[in-house]
Amino acid sequence: MIPTELLEKYGALKKVFDKMAIIFEEGNLPAYYYQIVSGEVKMSNYNDDGREFIQGIFYKEQSFGEPPLFLNQNYPANAIAVEDSEVLLLSKNNFMKLLEENPSVSIKIIQNLAQRLYYKSVMAAEMSTQEPEHRVLKLMDHGIAYFNFQKDENGYLINFTRQQIGDLTGLRVETVIRTIKALEKKGVLKIINRKVYR
Repeated sequence: MIPTELLEKYGALKKVFDKMAIIFEEGNLPAYYYQIVSGEVKMSNYNDDGREFIQGIFYKEQSFGEPPLFLNQNYPANAIAVEDSEVLLLSKNNFMKLLEENPSVSIKIIQNLAQRLYYKSVMAAEMSTQEPEHRVLKLMDHGIAYFNFQKDENGYLINFTRQQIGDLTGLRVETVIRTIKALEKKGVLKIINRKVYR
């Protein structure tokens, strides 16, 4: 998203987070802009029954946690490293200065936030009205477009676990597994070595 050199010019520091490390916690006030150098990060929270709800999954060169930073509101979710991850942290004041002095970067940030808002609106409608097959395919197609999933001779490798698909679509894991198998039978998806391709 924002070139590493530009972030470092404004004082960003690289920090390594081990798998399952908490980057920030729900309820805390934001102090940094975060951008992934390598690895994978999820933002999630839990309902009263202890079920995890994933708000978003973020990959290399993507940022996360900006809305509360702009609004000066507490984080509505936790950010957790899904795997060992290297992240750039830029203080809020320096981030705002960077945006003021680099309008083209501001436009990129706005586009990124608009994309996420659009996705949340689409998925909210999907979760309230659509059948599991439709929800799962919508999520996968969004992942292909937004997360740049890799394509090979089998199609696009869907880089979500069954659990993540469930958490992102509001479905139980068992339902996700049945749905993926049904979609494979219809020829919409392929399962090769337990990996799903679209």
